Amino acid sequence: MSGKTLQQELLRPAVLASHAYAVAESAGLIKLDAMENPYGLPDSLRSAWLEKLREAELNRYPTPRPTALLDALAQHGGIPAGMELMLGNGSDELIQILITAVAGAGRPILAVDPCFVMYRVIAEQQGLAYHSVPLDDNFQLDLPAFLAEMERCNPAIVFLDWPNNPSGQMHPVESLEAICAAAPGLVVIDEAYHAFSEESFAGQLGRWPNLLLLRTLSKEGLAGLRLGYLAGPSAWIQELDKLRLPYNINILTQKSIAFALQHAEVLALQAAEIRAQREVVLQRLQELGVRVWPSRANFLLFALPGRAAAIHAGLKRAGILIKAFTGHPRLGDYLRVSIGTPAENRAFLAALEELL
Repeated sequence: MSGKTLQQELLRPAVLASHAYAVAESAGLIKLDAMENPYGLPDSLRSAWLEKLREAELNRYPTPRPTALLDALAQHGGIPAGMELMLGNGSDELIQILITAVAGAGRPILAVDPCFVMYRVIAEQQGLAYHSVPLDDNFQLDLPAFLAEMERCNPAIVFLDWPNNPSGQMHPVESLEAICAAAPGLVVIDEAYHAFSEESFAGQLGRWPNLLLLRTLSKEGLAGLRLGYLAGPSAWIQELDKLRLPYNINILTQKSIAFALQHAEVLALQAAEIRAQREVVLQRLQELGVRVWPSRANFLLFALPGRAAAIHAGLKRAGILIKAFTGHPRLGDYLRVSIGTPAENRAFLAALEELL
């Protein structure tokens, strides 16, 4: 008898040591913790959208490669001609496919710190070493340090979220170019928040053969549909597509995304309103004496040294959920608030002012 459970005998140590992605309970709260678009599909479009869904043949498998939808996404995302797209069940699935594809090389994954947590989580679950280069005190990229670490550890993939999560900062374009030129493996630019940054690296696709672009429509107001896409040279997309599970994008998502892209001006107007509200919240936080970082995303990161946990708990008691970084070695004094509707933002600011 080994004394081990069956799970311990069968599951890889990396899986046993990992943790499931935690989602905070939000029922009954103003939800400002997950960078969602607060507006949703306007009532004026709901009937037409539901009519499209009536056409869905739920008894049939969805189209495995929906060409018209891929073309619409490429146009919406400004993807250059000659590049291919692969769809994922959110960008998380695509990150998993990318890391799984290179796991056999035994080379690490490289990113900055802090950044989107799933790069590290998936790398470690796949048994790969994960390296990160700290951003400076203003959450800016230290390019010489990053290039030196890249040369030292020889990563299979470099992930760069642009804008960065959780800071909302944009790395200089020149830094991205230098990393692409020097990288010994893939470079994946993750533009989850491109609707709010109003800047994209998509036009650079094809300039370097190792450059891929990752996008999601979640932040644009379609989080419930779980659609992301990876864009890049066909030589990469065709190989990575072998790891995509069949029919991974269901028919309701396909039809809903196609409908939303036909009304992309609505999404654009919502993004513009969120950007405007972002500046309102930023200014008010500054007036309250809170150290807050200007952001190019749909959230703001702010510091409350020694008080972050208490303020987070107080806001929750007041019915408002924002993001705390419990256990993070660097972000324990920080909180992140997503930009909501004007009414939600006023409620957050009033509750915060009272707690301060």
